[in-house]
Amino acid sequence: MAVVASAPGKVLMTGGYLVLERPNAGIVLSTNARFYAIVKPLYEEIKPESWAWGWADVKLTSPQMARETMYKLSLKNLKLQSVSSRQVVESRNPFVEHAVEYAIAAAHATFDNDKKDILQKLLLKGLDITILGCNEFYSYRNQIEMRGLPLTPQSLASLPPFTSITFNAEDSIGENRKPEVAKTGLGSSAAMTTAVVASLLHYIGVVNLSSFSEDQSHGRKDDRDLDMVHVIAQTAHCISQGKVGSGFDVSSAVYGSQRYVRFSPEVLSSAQNAGMATPLTEVIDDVLKAKWDHERTKFSLPPLMTLLLGEPGSGGSSTPSMVGAVKKWQKSDPQNSLETWRKLSEGNSALEMHLNTLCKLAERNYNVYECVINYCSLLPAEKWLERANEPSQAEIVRELLGARDAMLGIRYYMRKMGEAAGIPIEPESQTHLLDTTMNMEGVLLAGVPGAGGFDAVFAVTLGASSKNVTKTWSSLNVLAMLVTEDPRGVSLEVNDPRAKEITAAVSSIQLQ
Repeated sequence: MAVVASAPGKVLMTGGYLVLERPNAGIVLSTNARFYAIVKPLYEEIKPESWAWGWADVKLTSPQMARETMYKLSLKNLKLQSVSSRQVVESRNPFVEHAVEYAIAAAHATFDNDKKDILQKLLLKGLDITILGCNEFYSYRNQIEMRGLPLTPQSLASLPPFTSITFNAEDSIGENRKPEVAKTGLGSSAAMTTAVVASLLHYIGVVNLSSFSEDQSHGRKDDRDLDMVHVIAQTAHCISQGKVGSGFDVSSAVYGSQRYVRFSPEVLSSAQNAGMATPLTEVIDDVLKAKWDHERTKFSLPPLMTLLLGEPGSGGSSTPSMVGAVKKWQKSDPQNSLETWRKLSEGNSALEMHLNTLCKLAERNYNVYECVINYCSLLPAEKWLERANEPSQAEIVRELLGARDAMLGIRYYMRKMGEAAGIPIEPESQTHLLDTTMNMEGVLLAGVPGAGGFDAVFAVTLGASSKNVTKTWSSLNVLAMLVTEDPRGVSLEVNDPRAKEITAAVSSIQLQ
């Protein structure tokens, strides 16, 4: 029986750079772009001679990358060894490899002997793992332009689900062809790692995700299974990257939209410092017993607000090098950098406060809230207060304007930090685009997510105003992506996503 799990991509709305250090918080929104992992047995039954084997077969397939890699999994040390050709070995996926090894090590670290015997029988049937990412994780801008289609969400929606990623033209004939992967910055590696970990842990019986596949927005009484997914996914992701990042991308992939404060990096010291001779079960046991002190608070955008992402087509930026430049600036100018960070932190807290207050005002009197949002969606921000005729309406508008002011402050200090560090956190071209966007009718916020640079920009719109934004973006050579907020985290799916057009609903959100 196949197990299918999915995990969402993310948008870090506030907390860029600051979220790297405790106790700074970031607001991260999970999205409707999801990575899927399908796990099933490779063989229908265990071969009679297999009991003498010390390994299990593992097949990893990535249809979008036209990749298939075969491995042998040692049942003794739980390490994977590729048995595919040299060209395939060179394009191995360390995120998936570590996810597989650590998930199985987690089973060995937590199972009793009876369960370990059942696990071995399961592993001797082999593991057949397929990974699929929604189109929204990748840039298909070039294909749209080559087809002569307009830069609109409708053009993106015309692509088949899980469209193959194109290959570099000059290498497409030879054996060493490399995939040309232009990403949109939604955290594909974190979502992929989380989906693989979740599907495997459920498949081998370490966790039961069935209770979380319902409506996650109603909250849960017991998150222990999700916590297990989180710890193993964070470990696999960090070790694959070769560094301990803030972890907000994996946290949102597991738990969904949230206010996030990072964990102390020391919780992963045993995994980082483990030598080749250290048993993997021992490493994972230490990680599971470590004091994971991250903080997450439920968060989502207020009602009748839509997250939009736009791809400017100016090429992506290297987040690690930008982070390195900011850290270098902090060391060289501690006084000014501390003041800038303080201002940024204040702006982040103010934006969070205004958005949370708007959620409460919507709960208190939804009819008034809906009325205000609808008329503000038709006007530029400077005219919102003019239409607030009653105190209750004026209160909502003041919170909307407060959120805008907070975002303008965040953008100012992010630009200031970029100038001081010598990196384009909000490049001039992005500043022009964001200013134009924030001046449109019904636009509440606009900014550069995460570390900034030349990646996608985001906007938060009111009511039905998103349609006008996507049209204006198209005229400015910006492709509005088929991405919006979905507060759900990791989920167990009913079917292989290729069996149904999962992107149909995604597309309709933006096209309505």
